[in-house]
Amino acid sequence: MKIAAHSLFALASVLAVSPFCAAADPIADFYKDKQMRIVIHNLPGGGYDTYARLLARHITRHIPGNPTIVPNNMLGAGGIKAANFVYNQAPRDGTTLTMISQGLAMYQALELGDAMQADMRQFNWIGNMSNSNHVLVTWHTSSVKTLADALAKPSIQGATGAGSVSAQFPAVYNSLLGTKFKIIYGYGPASDLDLAMERGEVDGRATRTWASYVATRPDWVEGKKLNYIFQVGLRKEPDLPDVPLLLDLAKTEEERIIFRIISSTAAFGRPVATTPEVPKDRVAALRAAFDATLQDRDFIAEATKIKAEIGAMSGAEVDEVVASIVGAPKPMLDRLKVAMELKDAEKWANAKEGAGND
Repeated sequence: MKIAAHSLFALASVLAVSPFCAAADPIADFYKDKQMRIVIHNLPGGGYDTYARLLARHITRHIPGNPTIVPNNMLGAGGIKAANFVYNQAPRDGTTLTMISQGLAMYQALELGDAMQADMRQFNWIGNMSNSNHVLVTWHTSSVKTLADALAKPSIQGATGAGSVSAQFPAVYNSLLGTKFKIIYGYGPASDLDLAMERGEVDGRATRTWASYVATRPDWVEGKKLNYIFQVGLRKEPDLPDVPLLLDLAKTEEERIIFRIISSTAAFGRPVATTPEVPKDRVAALRAAFDATLQDRDFIAEATKIKAEIGAMSGAEVDEVVASIVGAPKPMLDRLKVAMELKDAEKWANAKEGAGND
């Protein structure tokens, strides 16, 4: 029996779109109709929460299959509870994202406790949303206005908990740079430390990003209410070309390595990861979706509206930063751990009770 040419063409067309014959998109097939979640380790309205929800609202447009994402706040132990959950209990299939607390890689490297079960190197890093430098500042009325002043005379640095980086980093600077910071700890959120500076309770604070000052205290920036002692990151902020970079203050190779660990920790402020053991093609798709989202016009418009500083870092770059921190030479990590311990002379006599979150 002869089949007309047009019939053969029609049959070929049917076969071409048949799910049995077409080349399926396994990523789109997997994510279609899926409900993903993003685990957030701090309260709604906090910095990590703001960035995580911003990402969740836009990234699904760029993930093949267009899944939905539900935010899930999981507080506890400065982000350790959330990291442990994603590492140990979340499905290892690419349906769970999390924004890891930036200090956990150094926490692991320094072996600061046994609460954390996650290995930062085993997460599949998707990217980083913000890499604004931390800036050590004093209030404009303080007599300590420059690094030379900080080396010559005592000044009071406000901090949250005694074990937080806001207390530990000034202790490192005292140990290695020779600054004379007295550290008063026990403050709560950033607003408490801001008020303490305005009231003159403390001279300044060591760990807050430049982007945060620009976004939340533009009157301080424009009104020259802050003295910038030095900045901590892997490159200078374009707005602060004359403010010394911590990395440039190292006098020895040991100091250079230690300062790079600290600076690398500061460099990835909002890192996003998925679980270990996710298939490589899904990791690649999530990384591509993250990169596309940070270039998305609607995403940029909303980030600008809510004053969220965006400084993109790829997943591969975050991999390298995490590896450099956790894999740093043990003698340098041991030296850093000792330097981070607050000495009695560094603790202000009227240290506030309690501890907050950086």
